[in-house]
Amino acid sequence: MAKQMRVFAFDFNGPAHLSAGTWRHPKDRGHEYTNLKYWTEYAKLLESANFDGIFFADNDGYHENYKGSVADSLKDAAQIPTNDPAYLIPAMAAVTENLSFGVTSSTAYDVPYKLARKFSTLDHLTDGRIGWNVVTSYSTAAARNLANQEQVAAHADRYNRAEEFIDVATRLWEGSWEDDAVVVDKENGVYVDPSKVHDINYEGTHFSVPGIHQCEPSPQRTPVIFQAGGSPRGVELAAKTAEAVFMNAIDKPTLKKQVDALREKAVEFGRDPEHIATLQMITVISAATDEEAQAKYREYLNLVSYDGAMARYSGWTGLDMASFDPDKPLKDVEAKGTATMLTFFQKVDAEKEWTPSDIAEYTGIGGTSPVIVGGPETVADELSSWMEETGISGFNIANALKFQDIKDFTEFVVPELQKRGAMRTSFSGPTLREHLFGEGVARLPEDHPGSAYRKQSTEAR
Repeated sequence: MAKQMRVFAFDFNGPAHLSAGTWRHPKDRGHEYTNLKYWTEYAKLLESANFDGIFFADNDGYHENYKGSVADSLKDAAQIPTNDPAYLIPAMAAVTENLSFGVTSSTAYDVPYKLARKFSTLDHLTDGRIGWNVVTSYSTAAARNLANQEQVAAHADRYNRAEEFIDVATRLWEGSWEDDAVVVDKENGVYVDPSKVHDINYEGTHFSVPGIHQCEPSPQRTPVIFQAGGSPRGVELAAKTAEAVFMNAIDKPTLKKQVDALREKAVEFGRDPEHIATLQMITVISAATDEEAQAKYREYLNLVSYDGAMARYSGWTGLDMASFDPDKPLKDVEAKGTATMLTFFQKVDAEKEWTPSDIAEYTGIGGTSPVIVGGPETVADELSSWMEETGISGFNIANALKFQDIKDFTEFVVPELQKRGAMRTSFSGPTLREHLFGEGVARLPEDHPGSAYRKQSTEAR
């Protein structure tokens, strides 16, 4: 039996996400994103196929670097408009029993006390099926609109704040309320035993939180902590605190290096690397046969919007791609950031003279993620090879057409994976943490730094 992969749908609460222009396809349902029935239908589809969960990306800002304006982002719905995904979760949880939810929330413009309450609430309402994707935010639009700053904070400062943020939040989740604090003693008129609820008395560089958590312990207490940082500082923070790491490597050798480096760093921090799941982003375009899938892919490529792709890519890189000739190789252009940009694409094809038009075509379907196109056996073979050659735990499956591509994946690929024993057919436990790490593992493991606050809580009496 093959190692069972963990599988999440990668999505966004807006009409379009990573792919550019494909929202125009008649089968794309992204325009339904404001309709709650769309999301509950989607949730039931994912659960019926035994997906572990849905992972919601989010952005506090918007892409405005291309031509110095947000206009082309708006025209192609390039991650704008967007609604808050957290409000979808209770409804999606209500129509499912096992589907889990990863929700992105930034440490840059929120505060731990408020966020801790939000995720405790979601953990209660989902019966322990919630995860927090920690991001530090890179958007200058977010900095202006949320913090009255013209530029985002320096990279090191953002990660220092994030590390302290996680520490404060886990103190609230793990150390404020003891497991048996809620007694509901009607005879004596005591709902909560005050002796079992403790101030966290935190005073740090960025935050001061002296008091108690507002929420009683939820099924997981601490939501599963997701992270996606690829910089050395990001890897360090993930190795210290993450339980699942979202990766976007260009190929299998690169991914293996990233997985190995993360695990080595986790050991340095005294953690068991098996306590960190790794999920690679993959865009899958599937059909009943390879030929049908390839025809579908060509159809999608014909819809790719150059301006939409460049609006996204300009936002991701901090460059204005409108300043480059679409058909001129970038190696002949000297500009800040071009070297890094070219390094990424030279890993895709070192012999190719990459132009902005080439980059638009490549990123137009699935952003910078690898794309797998094929029938059931082809896709299953390729996904299995990523698992075997890199040691990852599973995938975030991205789409080109909203709803339809994931529906195709459930129809064509999932049965083949399940036949091979490579994808689950039932769940080992009710919580997200148990989905990832096995039955009975609903709480933070002992080697996670947040678990130390449990002991401090019981010793406080």
